[in-house]
Amino acid sequence: MAANNSPLPAGVTKEQAFGMAETEMEYRVELFNRLSQTCFSKCVDKRHVSSGLHLYFYGSRYKESELNMGENSCIDRCVSKYWLVNGLVGQMLSAGGQRPM
Repeated sequence: MAANNSPLPAGVTKEQAFGMAETEMEYRVELFNRLSQTCFSKCVDKRHVSSGLHLYFYGSRYKESELNMGENSCIDRCVSKYWLVNGLVGQMLSAGGQRPM
């Protein structure tokens, strides 16, 4: 905390802090959207069925309204791996930026 009791680091204006917060929020939303799309397309069974109840979602037919056990398990593993890799990449980028040139 700065000496003037401001919650902002020294030398950072409110506008800069808002800009950084906005950039961080955009990054997190994009990360969540990529994670959702990746794991959904990898794990959710979208096979078309010829009879019975069809559920339509963005133009695709789904067999069931709920995720089955296999889909849930796949999504759990996919999300876990996605966060793990994202964390590792973040660590590598942080460490790479600290290396002397």
